[in-house]
Amino acid sequence: MSTRDDTGHRSLADQLRSWSDDRLAGLLTARPDLTTPAPHDFGQLASRATVRASLARALDTLTRLELSVLDALVVAGQTTPADVRSIIHARPAAVDATLARLLDLALVWESRGGLRAVSGTADALGTGPGASGLRPRSPEALAPAEVTRRLAELSPAARALLDHVAEHGGEATSGSARLTVLPADAATPAEELVSRRLLVPKPGSPGVVQLPGEVGIALRGGHTTREPVDEVPPLATAERSADLVDKVAAGAAFELVRRVELLLDHWGSHPPGVLRSGGLAVRDLKAVTTLLAVDQPTAALVVETCAAAGLLSARADVTGDQVWVPTDAFDTWLDEPPAARWVTLVRAWLASSRLPALVGTRDETGKTRNALAPELASYSMPESRAGTLAALATMPAGVVLAATTGLPSLVEQVAWHRPRRPRSRTQQVAWTLTESAALGVSGLDGLASYARALVDGGDPEPGLAALLPQPVDHVLIQADLTAVAPGPLESALARQLQLVADVESRGGATTYRFTPASVRRALDVGWTAVELHDFLATVSRTPVPQPLTYLVDDTVRTFGSVRVGAAESFLRADDEAALSELLHHPKARGLGLRRIAPTVIVSSTPVDVLLPRLRELGAAPVLEAADGTVQVTRPDVLRARVPRERGASAKSVRESARVAAVVAAVRSGDRATSTRPLAPATPLTPSGALAALREAIEVGATVLIGYVDNQGVSSDRVVDPISIEGGSLTAHDHRADDVRAFAVHRITTVQQVPPG
Repeated sequence: MSTRDDTGHRSLADQLRSWSDDRLAGLLTARPDLTTPAPHDFGQLASRATVRASLARALDTLTRLELSVLDALVVAGQTTPADVRSIIHARPAAVDATLARLLDLALVWESRGGLRAVSGTADALGTGPGASGLRPRSPEALAPAEVTRRLAELSPAARALLDHVAEHGGEATSGSARLTVLPADAATPAEELVSRRLLVPKPGSPGVVQLPGEVGIALRGGHTTREPVDEVPPLATAERSADLVDKVAAGAAFELVRRVELLLDHWGSHPPGVLRSGGLAVRDLKAVTTLLAVDQPTAALVVETCAAAGLLSARADVTGDQVWVPTDAFDTWLDEPPAARWVTLVRAWLASSRLPALVGTRDETGKTRNALAPELASYSMPESRAGTLAALATMPAGVVLAATTGLPSLVEQVAWHRPRRPRSRTQQVAWTLTESAALGVSGLDGLASYARALVDGGDPEPGLAALLPQPVDHVLIQADLTAVAPGPLESALARQLQLVADVESRGGATTYRFTPASVRRALDVGWTAVELHDFLATVSRTPVPQPLTYLVDDTVRTFGSVRVGAAESFLRADDEAALSELLHHPKARGLGLRRIAPTVIVSSTPVDVLLPRLRELGAAPVLEAADGTVQVTRPDVLRARVPRERGASAKSVRESARVAAVVAAVRSGDRATSTRPLAPATPLTPSGALAALREAIEVGATVLIGYVDNQGVSSDRVVDPISIEGGSLTAHDHRADDVRAFAVHRITTVQQVPPG
């Protein structure tokens, strides 16, 4: 039960005990390390909240203002909100809001003498950002008027020394200065300061003196800092057209979607191998840069984003080797509109801890960092991305970062919100700015209008969809065997056209070129001549030119004229001249060809090697089955399972349920502690425990049982007995908030809990 009166609480545990379940859940959500494992009661929760490691994690989430207010409480000791407002160089309303947040984080508690920082805060703050370097006030601290008088009596040399110590951390070595001397006997400026108690010995550190808190506050004009701590550093900005920013960003977003589709569609049939270290080989990344026509950083970003979105994963191919292939989610992703595809990619990038900007650089050992390598991650990257985009969102539409001073000002503002982490913040902010431009989140160093909804937790899809070009369902086939797509093609049409023709150039209008090899590619997957002609006539807004019709017919005429089987291999054709031409080809000597009949040639080369070699010689062979039928084949499209990572909504629901369970467990454990008698209960035999439990079931009483688990650990449980059968008690466990079974022979004590 809480012991709060009008003057405050007796302890931090009492303050936590008086909170509502919603406020406790807010604390456990903000400081999740307090929930693992679930505390037994409020005393253990309060103790865990003051552990240095937990305090350090909590301090890492504070702004400069919040750290400064907490530091002021440490310096002032037990004090009132009014006193805190008087020594903080900030607006009173901002200080009050900060105090409320610090109370909610259990970094400050309301004692009976006023507000007080939890124990261990001074050590956790150290001399890092937000810490003033002033020692807490001691019971024998000088009054403000006395400090002012003693400062006025100092010699110029002593005052200069005192100012120097105050500006450099508040500590100094005493050297040869005597630490016990009267003001009249002081021979040096240091002894003068020590004699007037303006510098005092540091406990536990011989030869070190430090600045008392009340003296430091007086030197800084009555505040713990000289500058206001509630003013967020401004961004250096310039003006740009909001429409231009949106168009540039939307263009990058469209390119991202197109590049991901092109890359994963290619890797579905030509997957790269997985390195032993788990990454992507340098040569494979270079192949990506050629395929996508981008530089290496952009290629690495696209690959890492695919993996973060669950569209890319590793699996074993037919030979058992690990390869990078698209997942099953890629096929579902392809069916979505372009704007929805972009949202999937960018949300994954925002939540990802990956560091694609380091791909291609060398680590401390001189080894090149590979894309998709497991170690290429940082826990602080999602926070840096979110902080950077939140800072960009503060700029109104039509305002972007200045060319030269914008990035430094952005780093300074992000640092104000998270002063304590990380050391590589400058790099991470710069990386985020570059990556957001490549992904279409920003344009010209300004946040796109649709991306503001992304930062605010809304849906950016409608805003982006209005800016993307509408997909077209036709091409313009020209007489030079090319086809021009006057805009982005529909996804299904683009995939079909890439099978029949080769992409020659990309841009606002994509150019495709028809070649004998591209037409054979369509025939290899089972297209017929009729289907090819119908497809070209359907998708073209211009008449199909005669050269293209001849190209298709000539390719179809030669397609399958030579058939390959296994002898090791054999070649069969109705045209004896075609076989003779192959048999006497200068480059066919290594294939081991030998004629066994006018229309049959056998080979010592395996079929999977012979087929591509014959195609290199200009032939268009097809594979013949044992029964003489033709087999049209293409490389298998591989897919991997989607990584088992739940979405943000599922994680949020799971975390909320876990926090609620911990709150219930702490309440139950505290109730068990409060109902435990002062004298230890008499241990019961199994028969005695059975009798006591049956009596509790009959009267419907809540009991406190002593229970020894399978590991031999004894604990107290508050339960509502339901039934006993077969030596097992079925009861509602208040700590787990669930019905559980307890072995009766492990129950050592049974005591009824008073109602309420």
